[in-house]
Amino acid sequence: MSKARDYRIKPRTKVDLSKTPADDDGGLLREHVEAELPGLKARLSELQELLYAEGKHALLVVLQAMDGGGKDSTIRSVFSGVNPQGCQVVNFKAPTAPELSHDFLWRVHPHTPGRGYITVFNRSHYEDVLAARVNGLVEQERWERRYEHINAFEKTLHDEGVTILKFFLHITKEYQRQRLQRRVDRPQKRWKFDPADLAERARWSEYQQAYQDALRRCSTNWAPWYVVPAEKRWYRDLVILRVLIKTLESLDMKFPPLKFDPATIVIE
Repeated sequence: MSKARDYRIKPRTKVDLSKTPADDDGGLLREHVEAELPGLKARLSELQELLYAEGKHALLVVLQAMDGGGKDSTIRSVFSGVNPQGCQVVNFKAPTAPELSHDFLWRVHPHTPGRGYITVFNRSHYEDVLAARVNGLVEQERWERRYEHINAFEKTLHDEGVTILKFFLHITKEYQRQRLQRRVDRPQKRWKFDPADLAERARWSEYQQAYQDALRRCSTNWAPWYVVPAEKRWYRDLVILRVLIKTLESLDMKFPPLKFDPATIVIE
């Protein structure tokens, strides 16, 4: 049986996504996993409350995937039991003109979580070594430097109390075709389809290479990348929940000490 740590990319390890199964299920049965998921979501909710109450740590979750990889459904499912007051989701679209006039991390830093909070990035600062690279938006010398800028940025966050977990939701090109076709065929899903998605799909190989380089160069001890097989959503959720829970439990969080004696309090 695969363990969550099996999907973690060791620093500077070569990654070949073409040889990485996207439909792995860890040898588990779907019905068994789906029976386990509610308990894991409840545990994540407990840990989120503890994180908020203690107010000493923060958690940044980065989700990246090819179009159709399931970022939105991951957020809906994995974080379904988390108190919205202590969790925010930030979606990064194409940069605006004011954002382009600054360094590439300028638009990202204000959205990182404060102590006690969880923030989920739906796409992230990695678009600037992915989309910017594949689409030639900046020259190679410029995007090449960004790997180390990202590592330094994430190290700064880590040193200031932010725990960082990064998940690449891995799918195949055939699976993406099925998901995009499903958007076209289902009237209630057509709003999610953009013909421009097909131009990005045509650059599949370039994106795979860009992801492989980002995973290799930016998976660090303080901000690890996990390549999560994402074609079986129930297993995807299991892997991510287990990583989140194990990581939060390792922080050894405690509720803050009381400033009163509850034995002396009587509510009338």
